[in-house]
Amino acid sequence: MSIRENLAANLRRLCENHASVSAVCRELGINRTQFERYLQGQTVPNKATAKLICDYFRIDEAELYRDPGLPEPMAPGLPPISESLFKQMIRPPAPSIAGGTYFTYFSIPTRSDLLMRSVTFVRRDVELVTFRRVTGWSERRGSTWARARGNHYGVAISRLNWIYFSGVNRRQTGEPSLISVQWAPISEPVLIGKAMLLTEAGPAFVSVIMRQDMSGIRPRHAIRMAHVVKLDDPGIDPLVVSLARDGQG
Repeated sequence: MSIRENLAANLRRLCENHASVSAVCRELGINRTQFERYLQGQTVPNKATAKLICDYFRIDEAELYRDPGLPEPMAPGLPPISESLFKQMIRPPAPSIAGGTYFTYFSIPTRSDLLMRSVTFVRRDVELVTFRRVTGWSERRGSTWARARGNHYGVAISRLNWIYFSGVNRRQTGEPSLISVQWAPISEPVLIGKAMLLTEAGPAFVSVIMRQDMSGIRPRHAIRMAHVVKLDDPGIDPLVVSLARDGQG
């Protein structure tokens, strides 16, 4: 494949995890027509635009142009102390959670009538459980929610019957987040607990409810649902509403 074809394939893959191509263009500040030329393999960006794209997706320039058919390169080794800490973090037992799509609801301080709905993609790879969580497509333009506040990547670990989701926001803020949940003592499989998150007013501890989606929703559709919702919204799972109103999140 040519460099232009590699760029087009990689850009299309990267955009799949965002609400829409238009939303990506707005956040990048790139003309949609010009961006479409990259997606169609008609041209490649100049150095400044390539850096802008790489910074947005948090990738190296080499990854932007690499052949998508080749296996991903191995990450460079971690410094000894970091490697030791990472091994301690992910040591068994692995969390008792299945891979899949989970809607994650956070309480909003001072607003008991609202929830922040995020979407968490959980991946199991033998004993390693990783995740990506998208939060807050907060600016609505037509049918699209633009400007994601959170795009967290991290690892899930299990300790003393609790599951910890420890991640770092790949948006410009780069702040860490920590969610601690356990299976609720009810017949339905739902996770409840607490989260330490960055809000507009600063760091906050909030209640959290996680519920796996069993409808087979497409990732892009799920991401578009990641925004603030009202408790009386008929589209919210009734169990989530009940737990939120009872303060069991």
